[in-house]
Amino acid sequence: MASDILSLNALSPGRDLDAYMSTVGAIPVLTADEEKALAERFYYENDLQAARELVLSHLRFVVHLARSYRGYGLPLGDLIQEGNLGLMKAVKRFNPEVGVRLISFAVHWIKAEMHEFILRNWRIVKVATTKAQRKLFFNLRSSKKRLAWLTQEETRTMASELGVSEEEVTRMEGRMASSDLSFDGLAADDDEDGGSAAPVHYLELEGADPAELVAEEDDKRMALEKLGAALTVLDDRSRDIIQRRWLDDGKSTLHDLADKYQVSAERIRQIEKNAMQKLKGAMAA
Repeated sequence: MASDILSLNALSPGRDLDAYMSTVGAIPVLTADEEKALAERFYYENDLQAARELVLSHLRFVVHLARSYRGYGLPLGDLIQEGNLGLMKAVKRFNPEVGVRLISFAVHWIKAEMHEFILRNWRIVKVATTKAQRKLFFNLRSSKKRLAWLTQEETRTMASELGVSEEEVTRMEGRMASSDLSFDGLAADDDEDGGSAAPVHYLELEGADPAELVAEEDDKRMALEKLGAALTVLDDRSRDIIQRRWLDDGKSTLHDLADKYQVSAERIRQIEKNAMQKLKGAMAA
C-alpha cells in the first residue's frame, strides 16, 4: 500500500525535488475498486488512514499538473505543494457515490490552489486583479509584437474586441511597461548561461489562453460553492429531483421520478420549476 512507501512528511516536496518525484512515482495507482473502498471508509467511517492512502496514491497526478504551470517562472516544488493542498481538500469533499474517479473530481481543487498561488506570487500578474483585467493583461501581452506603444487605432480595436474602454487598455499598457525587462529576461549576450528562463519564452501554449483558463477556473469554483450552498435551501424531495435531473451523469426523466414519488410527471415538473427558482434566487443573493 502507499503507506508502506511514503510517510505524510513527503507531502512537502522539500529541497530534493527529484527524490520526491521519484518516490511518489513509485506509489502504485489504485484500481477503481480499491479507490472506492478507501473512499467509502473515509466518507462513511471517517477513517483517516483511508484518506491518507487516497492522498498518497494521487501525489503523482499533482506533479503532472504542476509541470503544466512551469511557464509562469515559479518553483515547481511550490506549485506541487499548493496542488497537494488542493488534493487534500478534494479527498475531504469526495463522495464515492457520485460515480466518478477521485482524480476527475480532484483536478478542479488542485488547479484552483495552483492558480491562487500563481496570482499571489507572479509579480506581473499583480497588475491584474479582476477577471477583466487578467483577460486584458494576457491578451495585451500576446498581441504586442513589437516594443512600440499601441497606436490609437490598435488601442481602439483591442478595447472593442475585449469589451473594455480605451483608457483601460492604455492604463494596462502603462502598468506593463515597467515590467517588460524582468518579464522578458536578459538579452542573450548578457545571460551567462547563454539562454533565458523568463516566462515570456515558454508561456504561450497553443490552444490555451492562460487568462481564460484562470478566469474560467475561478468562475467554476465560485459557481460550485454557490450551488452547494443554494441546494441546502431546498427540501429533501426537491433537492433529490434537481440532483437526478441536472447533476447526475445518468439523468432521470420526469416519468422516472414520478414513479419514484408516486405523483404525476406534471407534478414533478412543477416541483423542479419551483426548486430551480429557489436556487436562482439563493445563488443571486
